[in-house]
Formats: sequence, C-alpha cells, structure tokens
Amino acid sequence: MGSQLFAVAIRTPQGRGFRSPTQVDLDALAAAKAEFGRRLMAWEAGEVIPPEEIDHVSNYDRGHRLYGMHTWRDMFSSRQLLVHGTFTEEYRRLVSEVREALPRERADAVLTELVLMQGKAVNWNAISSTWDASRQKMRSVFEKHNFAFSWTFAEFEGARELYPWCLEQIVDAYRELATLLAPADAGPLRDLGDLTIPGTVTITGENAANLRHMSDGQATLVCIDPPYYDNVMYAELADFFYVWEKRTLGLVYPDLFAEELTDKKNEAIANPARFADAGRRKKDLANADYEAKMTAIFAECHRVLADEGVLTVMFTHKRAEAWDTLGMALMEAGFTIETSWPVNTESEQSLHQANKNAAASTIMLVCRKRPADSDDKSFFEDLEAEVRAAARDAVTRFSAAGIAGVDLLLATYGPALSVISSRWPVYSSEADELSGRARLLRPEEALDAARAEVVRSQRRRLVGRAAQLDPLSDFTLIAWDTFKAAEFPFDEARRLALAVGGLDVDELARAKLIDKKAGTVVLLPPAKRLRRGNDELSGVRADATAFASAIDAVHTVLYVADVDGLPAAKALIDRAGLAQDGRFLACLQGLVNAIPRTKVKGTWVRPEAETLDRLCAAYFPDISIPPDPATVEPLTLDI
Repeated sequence: MGSQLFAVAIRTPQGRGFRSPTQVDLDALAAAKAEFGRRLMAWEAGEVIPPEEIDHVSNYDRGHRLYGMHTWRDMFSSRQLLVHGTFTEEYRRLVSEVREALPRERADAVLTELVLMQGKAVNWNAISSTWDASRQKMRSVFEKHNFAFSWTFAEFEGARELYPWCLEQIVDAYRELATLLAPADAGPLRDLGDLTIPGTVTITGENAANLRHMSDGQATLVCIDPPYYDNVMYAELADFFYVWEKRTLGLVYPDLFAEELTDKKNEAIANPARFADAGRRKKDLANADYEAKMTAIFAECHRVLADEGVLTVMFTHKRAEAWDTLGMALMEAGFTIETSWPVNTESEQSLHQANKNAAASTIMLVCRKRPADSDDKSFFEDLEAEVRAAARDAVTRFSAAGIAGVDLLLATYGPALSVISSRWPVYSSEADELSGRARLLRPEEALDAARAEVVRSQRRRLVGRAAQLDPLSDFTLIAWDTFKAAEFPFDEARRLALAVGGLDVDELARAKLIDKKAGTVVLLPPAKRLRRGNDELSGVRADATAFASAIDAVHTVLYVADVDGLPAAKALIDRAGLAQDGRFLACLQGLVNAIPRTKVKGTWVRPEAETLDRLCAAYFPDISIPPDPATVEPLTLDI
C-alpha cells in the first residue's frame, strides 16, 4: 500500500511539538529505502531479516493478508527493516567479542540481556505502532494484544533514539528485579555488583504439566497466572519476535529456536484455529483441549505442593465459559477454592468505560489440596442455597469495597466455585443423556446461580428498594450496570439473559432490546426500538396506552420526550397512568442510576442519560438523581 509522511514530532522548550515534513525528511526516507534495497540481497542470503510466512494457524487474520502482509517482514517499512537488520548484523559481531571478554556463562547472560533490546525495538517500531494523541506518546504493536490492522503508524527514530531508549529500559528493569532479590537489610543497591541473592533462584522453561525437576510435596506455594482461555493467542503473537530473535539469540541458545515458528500445538490455550478442519466443532474441541491441558497442569501442581501448601491462581476473563473450564480443571485436579480476592489491575478512564466494557480487576483464587474424596455423593440441588448465600455475601463485601460492574460479577465466581469445590464431585439430579446416571455438574451451573443472586442484589441497589420487574427490564438495567457500556460480549448477554428470567438472545433481539453483531451485542436506544402498527410486539409505540414491560414504557416516554418535547411525554404518562405504576417508577429510577452519566466537553456520552435527567427534574421529584457527573476533557492535537 505504501505510506506517506504526515508530521514529524520534535522537542521544543515548551515540550512536544510537531512540524510538517520538509524535503530533507523526504530525501532521508528515499535514501533509507535505497540503502535497504542495496543491502537486501546480502541480508536475504545471510538470513539477517526474516523471510518466514505468517503461520496459517492464526486467529489474528484481521486484514493483514488483504493488505499485502504475508510474511513477518511485511510488518515493517523498508526504513524500519534497515534499522532492525543493522542491529542483527551488529549483534552477531558482538557474540564472539563478548565471549572473548567474559567467562562463558556470564557472557551468555550479557548477550541474553542485550538481545531483549531487539524484542522491545521491533515492538515499538513497526507499521502497527501507532500514536496515542491522548498521552502524546507512541503505542507499541501489542497495545491490544493482537495484530489489529492500523491505517496510520508512528515511527520511532532509529539512528539515535530507538536502541539507546531500549537499552535504558532494559537496564532499569534488570536493576529493579535485582533489587527485589536483594536481602532486606542490604541497604540501597548502588551497583549491580553489590547484589547478593539469598538462597537459590531457578528459572526453567519446562512444560508446566511435567515439572520433572521437582519432587512430590516440595513446594509450599505455587503461584500461577495461567493463559486466559481464548483471550490472548500467545504463540501467534510470539512469532512476531521469534523470527527476529532466532537470528540473534539463536546463536547463543540454538536449541530454543530449532523450529521455524513457535510451538502452537502444546500451548495451553483454547485455540480454535488449530481445529479449523473440524468445522463447527472447532470451538468445542479447542475448549476440551484447553481443559485437558489445564487439568494436567493443575494435577502436576497438586503433586509438587505440600499437603499444607497453597496454590494461588490469577484470572481476569469476563466470560463465564472461561471460568467454567478453569474451575473444572482445578476441581478435577484435586483442589478446593478456599477464597478469592479481586485486585484492581487496570486504570479506569470514564470515557472508555462509557463505550465498552472492561474488567479492571484480576481475581486471585486461593486454593488448597482437597481431602480424600468421601463416599457421599453431593447434589447441586442440595448446595444451591449455599451457593446463592456465598454470592450474596460476596456482593455485599465487594460492593462496600467499591467494586462494581463486570468486576463485581467476577468477584462472586470464586465464592460460588468454593462451595462446590469443597464437596466435589457434585452431581445434578438430571440424568446424563448417554449413561442415564446422575450427571457430573459443570461449574457454569453454579456460576448461573451466583449471577442470578447478583441480579437480585443489583436491582435492589439500583432501584433503592425491593422491586419486581419483568425479565426484559431486568436485563436492560443489569446490563447497563454490569458492563457500563452499550456493547458487550454475546456470551455474557446470553448468560445474563438466562439469569434474569430464562431468556435467550434471540428473544432480546425480537423485542428490539439489542442488536446482534459479530461476537457482541449492542443495547438499542429508544429511537432504534420504534414499532409501528403491532400492539403485541415489545418496543417503543408512541400511541400506546399499555405496555408489556416496564422498559418499553420508559423507552417510549424517552422517545416522545426527544421527538415531541417534555409536554408530549407528560401527556403520554397521564394517558397510560404511568405516574402511579410501580414497575414504571422502579425501572425509571434504575435506569437513572445504571446508565453511565459521563460528559465530554459538556455533552452527554449517552443521550438517554440527559433525557432521563430532564424528564425526572420536570415530573418526577421523588426520583433520586445522582450527583452531576464530572466532565471528561480529552486532549486534542492540532497539527
């Protein structure tokens, strides 16, 4: 496709500045392209730059092939390739020089540390590196943990700025890690030579399902941050770095780079691309593969853990399906979930949260070895009340700690799994279709019960009192409150619909509450729910005098207020008797509290929030309005 230089970032006495490209800049780009062309044949012959094709086992085909990116080399401009190729050449010259100057083990350690510069450099200087106008800085390629195609890119100056910055970053990180390992009474670490590490630190690159270097019961603590189901395809992303580092670090540790690309077969993730030939079954096979691998990993953790030891598991996936798979793997490996703690790990930006959901917390699961199984058979029907009580307690505790939205929902999963893991195996009274015997419970069934308890608690909090609403209204209120966004994952919509009243997503779509998209759903505003001439369908009907659901009534009033003004909305309220309708008033109060009240430069991000404010101020003085929201003022860039 090519590219065109748009602006050059410069340093000024006042800070960051920009200027238009000059002929000197354009000549420099042309010279770099010509120099790369001059070196290309020799570099290809010497395998200085990567010729490898992007693996066909890929979940991240987001248009890069459509736009001419077939090899990993295509991820870089010619000038960027000139920069990274030059580093590869210089590093290769350094290997023998460093090994002559230092003992072999220390030399290889230095060479390993130096090559980390390369990984950082290619991440920050490729045609998928972009500019972050809000923070006036560059973004790396993997800001979003995928290969999302970008129409514009920001280029790091490669002759003088890039690699010195990378080296500084690597040395700072190394120093901080070394400081963590220093004894507490060692005082400030003045020089890396002052370091005395207490005990022995061993780092291995083994398969976690085969810790053959550890004996039974050796560990008192196993702390694991497992792959998050299908959230990040690590090996696919690692190929981006692997093809470069096997040309540099591969000289130091050739056994680590024996294959052309990374090993995707043995990776513990739910990777549907590996099972593409199975057609519709590919997702089920990927899930089963992930569960089997995680069960093997947790079984090995169980073996090496002392009887009184603790396993801590970090997990931050929004989808209950992922928790179901992880929970089953833990319990089948012989663990009970003792407790869980949500830990805030992400920065919260109001504007971002108003437009798409995000989990801001990592859930820390604290697990122990389960005592030997008893002969008693536990059934979920006997434990469901206990699961709901655990979820209620979690909602109360974590709400008081300021946890809300997706994170509050996730915070109930650990307590729900704790109840069933302590009695595992747990069965359902429903018979298995194949064997006719009692069916082994799936953890997601306990999570459904926890979610239903969250719905009840959230509704009471939003409305300010105990209230009964219809399933469509419950879904709308809880979706806004949970995800703080109009768009959220399809799977979570499906599970929430089940929790609020046994609905399915198709019913929500027929009611015109949502619009289904690829992998997500979008809550529709009142104007998109308009119906004409059919009184039996849910939706917005301006001429109606009765409504099947409270959300239909509220949305119709909001639509009339927007189109015909507040007096027309008041006439509708009086005509339909809505001012005396408890369900209408409860839904109105709930929406006021649930819909994000963010403003940008004085304009509401969600127009429904503004209309609700005006309507309640005019006609419903008993409706409690939250404090006026702070206005978000995004940084702008004028070039």
